[in-house]
Amino acid sequence: MSGYTLETFTRHALRMVSSGDQLSIEAADLLVRRLGEPVMASPMARLLQGRATSPHYVHESDRVLLDDTAGMAAARKCPVGELPALEPGGPREYIYFDPARTRVGIVTCGGLCPGLNNVIRGLVLELSENYGVTDIVGYRDGYRGLVSGEEPMRLTPALVADIHNHGGTILGTSRGGQDPAEILTTLVRQGVSVLMVIGGDGTLRGAEELADAAAERGVVLSVVGVPKTIDNDIPYIDHSFGFQTAFARATDSIRAAHTEASSTPNGVGLVKLMGRHSGFIACYAALANHDVDFVLIPEVLFGLDGDAGFLCCLRRRVQRHGHAVIVVAEGAGQDLIARDGARDASGNLRLADIGQLLRERITGDFAAAGTELSLRYVDPGYAIRSVPANGYDAVYCLRLAQAAVHAAMAGRTAMVVGRWHGRFVHLPISLATGSRNQVDPNGDLWMSVLEATGQPPRFS
Repeated sequence: MSGYTLETFTRHALRMVSSGDQLSIEAADLLVRRLGEPVMASPMARLLQGRATSPHYVHESDRVLLDDTAGMAAARKCPVGELPALEPGGPREYIYFDPARTRVGIVTCGGLCPGLNNVIRGLVLELSENYGVTDIVGYRDGYRGLVSGEEPMRLTPALVADIHNHGGTILGTSRGGQDPAEILTTLVRQGVSVLMVIGGDGTLRGAEELADAAAERGVVLSVVGVPKTIDNDIPYIDHSFGFQTAFARATDSIRAAHTEASSTPNGVGLVKLMGRHSGFIACYAALANHDVDFVLIPEVLFGLDGDAGFLCCLRRRVQRHGHAVIVVAEGAGQDLIARDGARDASGNLRLADIGQLLRERITGDFAAAGTELSLRYVDPGYAIRSVPANGYDAVYCLRLAQAAVHAAMAGRTAMVVGRWHGRFVHLPISLATGSRNQVDPNGDLWMSVLEATGQPPRFS
């Protein structure tokens, strides 16, 4: 190991320890709530005979380690059996709910994302075809549909047969919080014992509050989330569904901007992509295209002025090569713009328009230098999130849906499904919403961006 010892591994890993870091998570933080002991033979038991943990499967009695480096494991200074570990996803030999007596509800909340219909379809097909659940309903327009008094939509395999070929969600969606007690009253009145929630961090916090309310009232209710965020900002999952489709579609906009910029003297293509707090779409789209000269993301602050500022670097790049392409995440550079403090329906601070600021400042900088400029601005925005899922995301959505059904039928609650280190796992909602997944300025992804673009690590 080139002179590395256990002590060396530990010393390096301990540098990571601070509030919110992975090493601050303990085994108890990963425990998933159960409604009770599963005692009913599962219809899926036939698929489990003879299966044991392998590189491609984790037995339900096994666990998936949270840490994936020797340094992090060593830093915990505990036996292997006491290391923080996640419950694996997948079918169980015994289940908690009787499929013939179970009514399942499905709801989609928050913004659109490629793959929503795929998840709905996967849930309905898994419930009906593999578990024999015949009573499945969908609530319209997010949590609003659970307090509106409107009757839910009956979901059948025939109804969802081809919805995966379309973007959006057949159930509709909305933002904004509804009272968990009122939602619970609706579910009890309608006899729903399993609620599948598809949404982002705000939606999932609402799902946890609902599970808490059910526990306080003694209501048997499984609440299982399928985390949805086009920005890929939910922690402790490898990536969220729809993300691959989003950055793949974003490359079309980058390609168009590059064509425009390279076809005119001193051309600059400016592409604004989604990413409120996390720049994953900007980073991956830039790497997939490899025609990008500058990537600006929320995680890395940048200055505009001065010899080492972004504007001067951009002008020098155009002078050397005749054109340049910039990709900026919507949440980048917010410290450069005055904001009014207004919030959207989900309680998020409204972002200032970094794209407009860069257009104005780039134009003004070239003009002040007496340099010709041909600027093309591309903002694909909502067009990206409304498309159908690509092949990869279609598969991922189906597998997430299957994992969610397995968990719910086994009586798990207040949890989400996801993939961690390539394994499907169960995570407590509190873990999935307790922090935010962001591009690490010291990580290998940002290093790849710097290598591909040639831009300096910082603009100051």
